[in-house]
Amino acid sequence: MSVASGLMIAVGIYAKFCKETTIVDSLTTDPALIVTAVGILMFAITFVGCMGALRDLHILLKIFAWMLLIVLILQFVAAVLGFMFSGMVLEKVSSVMTRAINRYREDLDLQNFIDYLQKKFECCGVSNYRDWSQNLYFYCSESNPSLEKCGVPYSCCIKEKGQKVINTMCGYQTQNLMQWDADDMIYVEGCLDKIVSWGRGNLLLLGGLAMGLIFLEIFVASLAVILIYQINFIMERRKSTVPQSRRQTLNEGEKVEEADFTHTTPSEYEEQN
Repeated sequence: MSVASGLMIAVGIYAKFCKETTIVDSLTTDPALIVTAVGILMFAITFVGCMGALRDLHILLKIFAWMLLIVLILQFVAAVLGFMFSGMVLEKVSSVMTRAINRYREDLDLQNFIDYLQKKFECCGVSNYRDWSQNLYFYCSESNPSLEKCGVPYSCCIKEKGQKVINTMCGYQTQNLMQWDADDMIYVEGCLDKIVSWGRGNLLLLGGLAMGLIFLEIFVASLAVILIYQINFIMERRKSTVPQSRRQTLNEGEKVEEADFTHTTPSEYEEQN
């Protein structure tokens, strides 16, 4: 977990400071900041738990257990809020995807990610293929000097059977076609609806993964609580046994003094004192 959290922090810092542009302008929706924050949180939790377990410090273990409890509560709150305000979440996701389309040619990593997304889900744009007109290069206007005007990226094209060489010009002028004419050449459905449909179709799988993560967190927190009770039990036993041992040593010392006193004469005892 510590290694994974360290990698997340490194990736988040690289994505944030090594890029000239970003598709978002909000701290709450910037993927780089989210990855960095999650990585720092994971590292802090695992570090506190490891130190508490290695050093038998019940205080650190209590902090570790409380942090896991807070994470669990936040997960439940996020799930409830996401279910209650699903419309607002979709609007925010749509806004982020639209900005990604606008900056498609400005960031190579972003471009590759969008191409992968469109090929994976067999979609094009956010709502439909004409969303690409919001991009400067694909803007459908006679005054646009770009060769890609009124087109879509090659990742929107329907791959022909047996095609091995990618035709990067397959999406040219497809925005001028009607939907029933364009659906033979490109994917006309938007990626947002496709992703939502995929999520609903794999709801059991996603729910199972989420529940597995929750049970794992509960199991780890339970182990921390058990270890806390074991440490407290050992400390209490030490406290209860130390006074008895001291009493035994004191009693033995008194007996030795009495024995020495019985074997000495009064004159010798006065000389010793």
